[in-house]
Amino acid sequence: MRRRPRTTFIVSILSIITFASFSLYFSRNAISTWQPYSDIPKANLKAFKNAFLLNTTANSNNKNVVESNNVSQLTRQTRRVSSVKDSLSTVSVLIPDWEILVIVVVSTPFSSSHQYHCLFPNKARSLARFSGVLPYTNRPTFKCDMPESVRRHRMFSQPTLVTGTSETELLKPMPQLMKWNFLVFESFSTENDVVVFAKGVNHRNGYDRSPGELRCVFDFGNGVRTAVTSSVQEVFRCPHPDFEPILDSYYGLPQRIGISLEIVAENTVVPSVAYYIPSSKPKLDACTRRLGEAQPKYVLCACTMVHNVAKFLREWVMYHSKVGVDNFILYDNGSDDDLYSLIRELRQEGYNISTVFWIWPKTQEAGFSHSVVYSKSKALCKWIMYVDVDEFVFSPSWGHESNPSLKSLLPHKQPLEEGTRNKVGQVSMKCLEFGPSGQRRHPEEGVTQGYTCRMRAEQRHKSMVMVDAVDPSLRNVIHHFYVNEKEGFVSKQVSLEEGLVNHYKYQAWDEFKNKFRRRVSAYVVDWKQELNPTSKDRTPGLGFKPIEPEDWTQRFCEVTDLRLKFLTRKWFRLLTPNGYRMAWQNR
Repeated sequence: MRRRPRTTFIVSILSIITFASFSLYFSRNAISTWQPYSDIPKANLKAFKNAFLLNTTANSNNKNVVESNNVSQLTRQTRRVSSVKDSLSTVSVLIPDWEILVIVVVSTPFSSSHQYHCLFPNKARSLARFSGVLPYTNRPTFKCDMPESVRRHRMFSQPTLVTGTSETELLKPMPQLMKWNFLVFESFSTENDVVVFAKGVNHRNGYDRSPGELRCVFDFGNGVRTAVTSSVQEVFRCPHPDFEPILDSYYGLPQRIGISLEIVAENTVVPSVAYYIPSSKPKLDACTRRLGEAQPKYVLCACTMVHNVAKFLREWVMYHSKVGVDNFILYDNGSDDDLYSLIRELRQEGYNISTVFWIWPKTQEAGFSHSVVYSKSKALCKWIMYVDVDEFVFSPSWGHESNPSLKSLLPHKQPLEEGTRNKVGQVSMKCLEFGPSGQRRHPEEGVTQGYTCRMRAEQRHKSMVMVDAVDPSLRNVIHHFYVNEKEGFVSKQVSLEEGLVNHYKYQAWDEFKNKFRRRVSAYVVDWKQELNPTSKDRTPGLGFKPIEPEDWTQRFCEVTDLRLKFLTRKWFRLLTPNGYRMAWQNR
């Protein structure tokens, strides 16, 4: 008679299997499952590979390396489902708050008039909300919530983007859902290199991997690699691949090619939704570049990352335009209010506003790094000021000046020759933080009129930086860049009498709660998590629950400060048949 297995033995075997499954799933480095999606036609791919290999053999110093070790073995993450009626080819990423970002693959037919849903392997579905179109690659994006029934699964699969209510069987197995905390999400091609933006490669505690530990991977054939030359925060730089002229001139291959990063020692290619777009400009040496560069179109720009700020934007734009800002660069972090309708109105009124759709969560620093190369590529700005929409920069002396301007704080006629020391490349101003000032709702006349009581001590600082003075690493922290010290640039902080920033941080409770419960643009721990309680991004004394304190309207009030209220009233107050109103108020 055969012996029955002991219960303890069976439990042990099951435990080992369960542990192995969890280890495989939660280790991001156990198996790398990404290969960039390339639009290279199959007919052209073989010809391209042969030509490139011939070119590589002819040039023994070629910096590119073609390898097949792990890129060719990777499973494509792109979702192509032919068995589901009215589905789109997509790639999906799990982002904070159980949301899924769904990106429609290039060249997939798409109709803005259809209603789409995310369909999951267990037949659960959720509404897919259109978010916007990614710049440069023109890929539509959607967001959908992950249903509760799906969250209980140990491994998350990508949903299928469908129209209608079809119950057609899904194609299995479903690709694994990519995760936001380890992802290449964007790239930008300059004249001389490629800037890659990635989450989770460098750590938030200040440890950056050495460039020698990484390589850029381009989705050509079995994978083409170039050396990483800079690795700072979420920004990485590497040279263009040498075969770009062959790509463009001889074979007519598409210009959008998948790009990612490889962590060499771990033999891991980071999952990616980014494309490499070759630069259309020829590479120039430093001397030729200086002679041929166009002068920036604007002297001073203001750049900020926004989310649902339509209620506040008009006041912010009108005020800063009055004091010398020539152009506004708005990085839209997934707004779903009337932001773009308002921007159209402001443009019609003569205000210069540029927008960049920047859907990526908690990437304010990376977005600001992107703004520098973006501005350079378009010759937009000589100086960029980095302030939020609840921050207003002014000088106490402006009340006595006929033509007040932030440009008066910038250095003039300083030598800019190469090697010259102590060139001011950044001007910083301290911030004063204002409290609710007795307000229980958003003041109709605007924040500069309604919030007039602040903390006594100044906090942090915000900056205006010369684009050409930014360090090539693009490192920045809290609206402040590192300048290129090797070229002799330095930062200068002005006194509170020369210039300062009114930061209307603690507003009426509903406005404050809406702002701080999200905190997606900047990397700040959710206020409901009991982590990093001493951070300046925490609200002093609030704790971890979004419950209005009884004395909220009177908090953070140590000094009554009416200077900017009186100044803006002098500039923008209008007399109408119905009484006085500020110029930015609804008509």
